[in-house]
Amino acid sequence: MSKKELRQEMLFKMTAFSRNKHQKALADKTLSKRLIATDIYQKASCLATYLSMPHEYDTRHLISQALMDQKTVLVPKVFPNGKMIFVTYDEASLQKTTFGFLEPLSHEEVPVFKIDMIHVPGLVFSPEGYRIGYGGGYFDRYLADYQGETVSTIYPFQLQNFTKEPFDLPVRKLISL
Repeated sequence: MSKKELRQEMLFKMTAFSRNKHQKALADKTLSKRLIATDIYQKASCLATYLSMPHEYDTRHLISQALMDQKTVLVPKVFPNGKMIFVTYDEASLQKTTFGFLEPLSHEEVPVFKIDMIHVPGLVFSPEGYRIGYGGGYFDRYLADYQGETVSTIYPFQLQNFTKEPFDLPVRKLISL
């Protein structure tokens, strides 16, 4: 199956799963607890995550806990030229993009060396941590220069075998149910 076909299949599965709001909320809560219990999270003073879409793991739990734990929380800002940076999370300074997801208004980039942990999104993950994202390559390009910890929270059905590309980089830790 091609990456495009895997993306489409997984988007269908994730969207179907998200329709059962109670089951998804329980899964997201469990994933959050497991992530927060890791040494990676505990040691991080500055972490980057993403602003989730309804079919994805709900990052609001992670963001809320990290702020309560007095960690610096960063979220991605994407530019038309394909560049992605991380900026400090500020709930009051978010806007909806033309694609319908939230994005920060800020353009103040936090340098990559200050980030202890990146919580990486994706659609499909191999058991070795390789991932298929949405096809834009933003995280792949960013992670190419990142030396810190990477982690993803996934639903069990997101774990599949697929052929990785030479430019693919694995996430170091996968957290599942």
